[in-house]
Amino acid sequence: MIDLRSDTVTRPTPAMREAMARAPVGDDVWGDDPSVAAFEAAVAERAGMAAALFFPSGTQSNLAALLVHCQRGDEYIAGQFSHIYRDEGGGAAVLGSIQPQPIEHDPDGSLPLERVQAAIKGADIHHASTRLLALENTFRGKVLPEAYTRRATALAHEHGLATHLDGARLFNAVVASGRSLAELCQGFDSVSLCFSKGLGAPVGSLLLGDEAFILRARRWRKTLGGGMRQVGILAAACHHALENHVERLGEDHRHAALLAEGLGEIDEVGVHGCDTNMLFVTLPEAHCSALEAFLAERGILMAAAPVTRMLTHLDISEQDVRHVVAGIKAYFVANAARVDARLGG
Repeated sequence: MIDLRSDTVTRPTPAMREAMARAPVGDDVWGDDPSVAAFEAAVAERAGMAAALFFPSGTQSNLAALLVHCQRGDEYIAGQFSHIYRDEGGGAAVLGSIQPQPIEHDPDGSLPLERVQAAIKGADIHHASTRLLALENTFRGKVLPEAYTRRATALAHEHGLATHLDGARLFNAVVASGRSLAELCQGFDSVSLCFSKGLGAPVGSLLLGDEAFILRARRWRKTLGGGMRQVGILAAACHHALENHVERLGEDHRHAALLAEGLGEIDEVGVHGCDTNMLFVTLPEAHCSALEAFLAERGILMAAAPVTRMLTHLDISEQDVRHVVAGIKAYFVANAARVDARLGG
């Protein structure tokens, strides 16, 4: 199937499976897994951070960061539609008694700094204590502007706040911007990186920070059930992705642009954003279910909705993109009369 629902649906390549099979392993809870240690060290060096810690998921990595930076009754500032606030089950509040303070995003994915500053609470006992600013890069496929992240992290530090970056797709930002991973991590006290999205590993995220931060995060990882044993098999997959799948993200970006171009030729489809490997389109609501079924019969998986997110990834080729465009065109040609009636034509 051609699966456009997310870039998390990728499957390990044969070379990645071979790396997993060869990986030397040990008990990582004891710190004895050489494949995990090598992977953590390699990414920390590339990111310009002191230390790293392997997690099974980005959600758990982000939660551990929040639990290290904040105490019960503290507050973190994040975007209204950021993953760490909206899409992680409210873990900070449920498990850490940490209050979120959401801020509306600007169109480029940034949080307006005047709103961030206004949201920071001081020592007033009536308020939760603001401890952390959490940003996301990329956000909905958009790369945060370099000048903005510099100003945002500087503002946070001026007010005594720590800074965390949810970098689930930060490697897409690396390729799109031409900047290094270390440059994109500058100014952040902690960074979460995901390897199971565009990089194609089956499982795995890293949390990066200074050594004291990572020592505390290791304890929280254990508390959260994230301590794993012979996990070098998975770390080897992530390490292979680091060494072999970063630059090829540019192909995903080109395929997303090609998809946007093709869908832009269909009157019934509105293209409302295409950045890196992520595309947002609007579809006639009355046709979403039928279109989804029509495409599934042709080997295409898409979560059709009035506003639909589509992602290109390791398992999507240029030929696949052309097949998707042809399939959506075919649906609307076959249903042109019904579409006209619905649209009042």
